[in-house]
Amino acid sequence: MQDQANATSPRQSLCTVDGPIIVGAGPSGLAVAATLRKHSVPFTILERSDDIADLWTNRTYGRLRLHLPNVFCELPHVRFPPDFPAYPSKHDFLRYLHSYADHFNISPLFGRTVTRARFDAATSLWHVSAVVEGGEVTEYVSRWLVVASGENAEVVVPRVKGRERFAGEVLHSSEYKSGERFKGKRVLVVGCGNSGMEMCLDLCEHSSIPFMSVRSGVHVLPREMLGTSTFGIAMNLLRWLPVKLVDRFLLLVAKMILGDTEKYGLKRPKLGPLEIKGVTGKSPVLDVGAWSFIKSGDIKVVAEVESLGCNGARFVDGSEMALDAVIFATGYRSNVPSWLQDGEFFREDGKPRTRCPSNWRGPNGLYCVGFSGQGLLGAGADALRAASDIAGRWQEEMVAAAAPGAATISPV
Repeated sequence: MQDQANATSPRQSLCTVDGPIIVGAGPSGLAVAATLRKHSVPFTILERSDDIADLWTNRTYGRLRLHLPNVFCELPHVRFPPDFPAYPSKHDFLRYLHSYADHFNISPLFGRTVTRARFDAATSLWHVSAVVEGGEVTEYVSRWLVVASGENAEVVVPRVKGRERFAGEVLHSSEYKSGERFKGKRVLVVGCGNSGMEMCLDLCEHSSIPFMSVRSGVHVLPREMLGTSTFGIAMNLLRWLPVKLVDRFLLLVAKMILGDTEKYGLKRPKLGPLEIKGVTGKSPVLDVGAWSFIKSGDIKVVAEVESLGCNGARFVDGSEMALDAVIFATGYRSNVPSWLQDGEFFREDGKPRTRCPSNWRGPNGLYCVGFSGQGLLGAGADALRAASDIAGRWQEEMVAAAAPGAATISPV
């Protein structure tokens, strides 16, 4: 019986690593690794997918471009190539990320899904368990753990009454690639963020009939105003003016350019776009063309979905509509609480309890990068801070270990 149990139990192994363990090989993890490389600190990256930047590679639609100018989306130490457009496509960005990884000789361990991470106070070491296909488990041990798995690790799909009865196609925005296969179909997009708006635009351009379900208020801003990027203007104004005053300016110019968005069913929240971003993390929509289709009626704004029926949807305002497909552009969430055994630093929603800019370092050699709600720019800043701090502690340990008479103690 013992032999049979051994044959069916997954193989387990222990691996003590030099330098920190980094969970995630997206832009955040790559930025930390590159900065550690510049400090000559070794590291180990555990990535559950089979390539870097899984979200960008496998869960984004074809027409996606960075919504901010490239100067705000560069990772530390390497600029975008001069031939890149102001708003790089997802393919441009992926090419940049692969070049970045090659430049710093970053080789993640792919196919490692982290299932558990715990801190052992007796040895002051992190134990991180990762499983590969086939069930083999390796426990990696290190002084430091960097959580870089991101705010968008798992899809969020709301529960909608009657979904199982709907005869049409239902998918999450992570599965959407192009509107081509929806030509001539009536498609409901649930969600009015940047992705939802751009998918409606894409559906229009592929001769679909899109409807956009809006549950709460949303700020729509032009991507550019006064001849330059809206984000760039906001960042410059915030150096001198309070957030509320900058918000008033942005909304005034937006109304001059776009008109009254509430007239077309998009009510603005009471808080301004920058203030609401700081409080809730919800970004304003930077229009890349969908607004003109909303004004023309080609994209119809509808109320929140109450339920789905066999052939369509019923909305909270009592209206009903026949549909061929429903796309949930309802975003993503962090999965950190499912594997990190630390009840102090992260909340139940997978975000740090401490607010930016002090949320990159936790207790016991724990760091997090890419959880500031500030996009690629914020992730880069987190990476620089975390890597610098780890490098300082690494150098202290190296000096102590090299001191005459220093004892060599195996960590495990």
